[in-house]
Amino acid sequence: MRTFAPAFVRLSAAFLPSLLIIAAPAQAQTTHDEGAWINATVMGPVDGRVVFFAEVQPRINDGVSRLTQLLLRPAIGYAVSDDLTIYQGYARVIDAVENGSDLREDRLFQQVTWNVGKIGKLEVQSRTRLEERWRSDGDGMSLRVRQMMRFEYPLAAGKRRVAALASSEAFVGLKSAQWGGVEGFDQLRTFAGVEIPLPGTSTLEAGYLNQTRDAPGQRVNMVPVASLTLFVRL
Repeated sequence: MRTFAPAFVRLSAAFLPSLLIIAAPAQAQTTHDEGAWINATVMGPVDGRVVFFAEVQPRINDGVSRLTQLLLRPAIGYAVSDDLTIYQGYARVIDAVENGSDLREDRLFQQVTWNVGKIGKLEVQSRTRLEERWRSDGDGMSLRVRQMMRFEYPLAAGKRRVAALASSEAFVGLKSAQWGGVEGFDQLRTFAGVEIPLPGTSTLEAGYLNQTRDAPGQRVNMVPVASLTLFVRL
């Protein structure tokens, strides 16, 4: 990876205070839930610089009592360089509703993954995703952008080592629809945990994730999540 660009440091320093302001609305009432999210992702080459990933993610919420959401998300991509990959993908999201019909959401998304560089041993990665969303309980398309910064610090020497992880992802709505969606700040997800090497180049990531979401009526919904992610690299 390249040395971390000074311009990017200045941009991040300017962006983060604004993010913290919009992520914490004044005098908002906060509700809490607990969850456990499990993610299994398979990724690898297709041909030349063409790559893919496919993931399945069940989410157990309501006090870790029931399956509330299931995500199926495949994508095809092109590695522009060793550090930059662009993707086109599709996601099927099923929300399990108690005492009612499940809600189904279809998403198209475009994604840019960028290995930004290093600050000493600290590795920095950026992921930008634009989502076009349709849902079964109403008309129209909702548009949302997501920006994640991921930080990885090795806890031992060598490529196959345990590493400390941290990430932060902001969701901002650009267009709402008849069924919902927001315009403006939607939610913030922060994660802290460890990356554990598995046979080959696969890894397991385990840790704590906090989802803070803007809700109607000057409310904030906060969900502490036990997060476990398996990456199978072919």
